[in-house]
Amino acid sequence: MKIAIMGYGTIGSGVAEVLEVNKDLITERAGEPVEVKYILDLREFPGDPNEDKIVHDYKIIVEDNEVGVVVEAMGGVEPAYTFVKEMLLAGKQVATSNKNLVAEKGAELIAIAREKNINFMFGASVGGGIPIIRPLNKCLTADEIEEITGILNGTTNYMLTRMANEGISFDDVLKDAQAKGYAEADPTADVEGFDPCRKIAILTSLVCGKQVDYTDVYTEGITKISTEDFEYARKMERSIKLLASSKSENGSYSCMVAPFMLDKTHPLCNVNDVFNGVFVHGNMLGDAMFYGSGAGKLPTASAVVADVVDMVKHSHVNIFIEWEPEKVQLIDYRESVNKFFVRTTSPKADVEAVFGQVEYVEDVVAEEIGFVTDAMLESEFADKSEKIVVINRIRLG
Repeated sequence: MKIAIMGYGTIGSGVAEVLEVNKDLITERAGEPVEVKYILDLREFPGDPNEDKIVHDYKIIVEDNEVGVVVEAMGGVEPAYTFVKEMLLAGKQVATSNKNLVAEKGAELIAIAREKNINFMFGASVGGGIPIIRPLNKCLTADEIEEITGILNGTTNYMLTRMANEGISFDDVLKDAQAKGYAEADPTADVEGFDPCRKIAILTSLVCGKQVDYTDVYTEGITKISTEDFEYARKMERSIKLLASSKSENGSYSCMVAPFMLDKTHPLCNVNDVFNGVFVHGNMLGDAMFYGSGAGKLPTASAVVADVVDMVKHSHVNIFIEWEPEKVQLIDYRESVNKFFVRTTSPKADVEAVFGQVEYVEDVVAEEIGFVTDAMLESEFADKSEKIVVINRIRLG
């Protein structure tokens, strides 16, 4: 089987490396050798082992009938979408790790692949090397998935872990994450929660079989989390994690990305550093946890190659993925119910006049108090919080 790789950056070069290092094993599992014929990139790579495979025009791949599988590792929506669509229309199967492409165009590309009796697969688009999409598509199809909650961004999890353990400020830990290559020069997609937002939209689309628009998912990042918040968390024996959550409610789904204070008994409480964890609850399965490297060159490339092997084994056989273009109307996040931890400089009398009896967390930061509310609607909390001084508030999980 001849394949092509579009994009020779971190993931694309990782795919080439996995295919070379594990060549014999992949041949055995795919049932035939898998050989890279082309690598599409704008750049030249003098001295690279694959230098002679570099091409600059994607049409070369489209028009070569020897190429049966294409790996998209370019990132972004365009020109990846245009290239992938043409590959599928030409009868070539496509594997990708591109969450932006899948979140925005997944339903359409799946439909094209189905019509052509081939496959568009994206097992590495959520959780990197963690096998979460494959179980949702294959292993858990007899279950009604009632909840998916995950730590789906390794960069922010690394940052929050260091803030918790070492008392480092947000600004300093961001610089450290950038220096280590965990965060981009523009870290907005990570720290504002846009990355896990797209991932939870993908997972929810797979669970319900319809289109969940990531733009409809209420999203908060970690930019407002401070060292003082972690001082309170330590006293409460909790950890602060950026969670992406999807819950089945009243015939639809409630989705949110936001920081949560987790109790030490929560299954995601001790998922630290750059690792990801995904908690799944099914009506028959009960609880399940998926944990591992959620990003990185080789873990993600390994998941991409797993899709390649699956497609080589299923040439001209569509593996059904239920994800139709019909859009799901998500439940308004303001109708969700949560408990809140609140930091305030307002006197207790004012707090109790608004929130009633609360659980106080005191003697942590001078001249302020913390308290935990009862469970209430998001809209109710928003109204009440306007009546006191709120320094920060974090949901409890």
